[in-house]
Amino acid sequence: MGLVQFAGVKGTRTHRLLGYTWIGLMLAVALSSFLIHELRQWGNFSAIHLLSIFTLAMLPLGIYFARHHNVVGHRKTMLGLFFGALVVAGAFTLLPSRILGRVIFGG
Repeated sequence: MGLVQFAGVKGTRTHRLLGYTWIGLMLAVALSSFLIHELRQWGNFSAIHLLSIFTLAMLPLGIYFARHHNVVGHRKTMLGLFFGALVVAGAFTLLPSRILGRVIFGG
């Protein structure tokens, strides 16, 4: 969905609808990550939870920028969320020591 947003025409009704859908999904994923305690680097938490905090802080900022027509700020925030919270976090899930990594790569 993020790639569709980046490639599509900005400011349209479809862009806004997909954007709010993406924000809702990212919010659900970030909040649900606090129920995952597999890695336990600091008590019940790990580096992935730092990405969740980053996501929860940046989502409202991205909305704020969009509503105030700060296109550059909105673009930078959404790109940062996409790559930081989605691509980087996704890469962590594929580590050989993680469940999804073992499922995909064997082990």
